[in-house]
Amino acid sequence: MKIHHFDLGPCRPLGGRLMDGVSPGLVARITCHCLLLETPAQGLVLVDTGFGLRDTLRPTPRLPGWNLALLRARMDPEHTAIRRLKKLGFAPSDVRHIVLTHLDFDHAGGLVDFPHATVHLTAAEAEAATDRRSLLDRARWRPVQWGDTGRWQPVETRLGRRGGGETFFGLRNVREMQGLPPEILLVPLPGHTPGHAGVAVKGPRGWMLHAGDTYFNRDEAHGDGRPPPLVGAYERFMADDVTAQRESLARLRQMLRQPVADIAVFCTHDPVEFVAMSAWSESDYAPPIAADGGAAAVEVS
Repeated sequence: MKIHHFDLGPCRPLGGRLMDGVSPGLVARITCHCLLLETPAQGLVLVDTGFGLRDTLRPTPRLPGWNLALLRARMDPEHTAIRRLKKLGFAPSDVRHIVLTHLDFDHAGGLVDFPHATVHLTAAEAEAATDRRSLLDRARWRPVQWGDTGRWQPVETRLGRRGGGETFFGLRNVREMQGLPPEILLVPLPGHTPGHAGVAVKGPRGWMLHAGDTYFNRDEAHGDGRPPPLVGAYERFMADDVTAQRESLARLRQMLRQPVADIAVFCTHDPVEFVAMSAWSESDYAPPIAADGGAAAVEVS
């Protein structure tokens, strides 16, 4: 399996290191870290899709304007999954599966660009996004991005809804997905949204866990647990259930403290993790994802 790391929704919010922990000036860097997996038998698999092509060409009214203004999203068509795939020589129809950490507008925007792909997500996320009960729900979940929801394959990850309780490095109720190999797993980590999940992938260099928006800054998982103040405030505002998110993050931190946890863990929006994981996948050396910023000097485009 070959793994590509894409930033499919770069943002440049104000706040510098108060937002991302490393930028020396006024402007911070926020990524939208997505994966493209070249599998031997199942074709191409996307893990999250970032913003879609239509989002970048006409952001409003497709997307919440207040959020785009706050994050100062760079609506560049070249930073979409469909354009990145074409540069690699692939066609949109080569994407046979999409696995979502959750359905927020900056993670699911590219669904409509790949209408033939099967979409895997948790059943809890599919149910909540379809209901869209609150103002925040209606801002974060944008049905205009989804295309045909008949291709969704919801996976039941809630304890008690299906037998068993499979574990992954101690994380509970992990599921395989129909049509995908056991090297790609859905790992429930609720809180940011009701059905939020991580996606575990076993590649040539071992297991990695895309933790989605379980945390926003590397210090929360790999450091002292405290994010920079501005991104921490935004993270709390966007959480569906702050207590549940903290519990999911606590489980991640507990897993990372175990000597047997030989796994690379990263989130969606941390630019240092994006650089480190890209280097880890492409070379024999991995810059450490360190609390002091480690690889932050590398440019994230």
